[in-house]
Amino acid sequence: MPPHHPAVPPRLRRPLTAVLVTGPSMAPTLRHGDAVLVRRGGRPVRPGDVVVAVFRSRPELLVVKRAVRAQDGGWWLRGDNDLVTDDSRAYGVADVHGRVLFRYWPRPGRVRPRPL
Repeated sequence: MPPHHPAVPPRLRRPLTAVLVTGPSMAPTLRHGDAVLVRRGGRPVRPGDVVVAVFRSRPELLVVKRAVRAQDGGWWLRGDNDLVTDDSRAYGVADVHGRVLFRYWPRPGRVRPRPL
């Protein structure tokens, strides 16, 4: 019997949640070690938003990526660092669980959508 995966990762059950960025895939926008505030709910995700999501093919992995386009009831995601391909190019469609609002540590500031 396959393991049960909740619809919302336990870390994101609150409307606002702190998430730590790991790895280089979102550089230069976000760097390894940045702490961001994520909002669940609110306005719908739009292309260009930075989001927290789970790839359907990797449900155990919570990721921070940029939303590119809606696809198959989920989202196609890309990292801002084109040299790292641990995004939808490798794992396919993802389910978005929240939008990154801003980085609060170590360099506080808004994480703005970027035109694609």
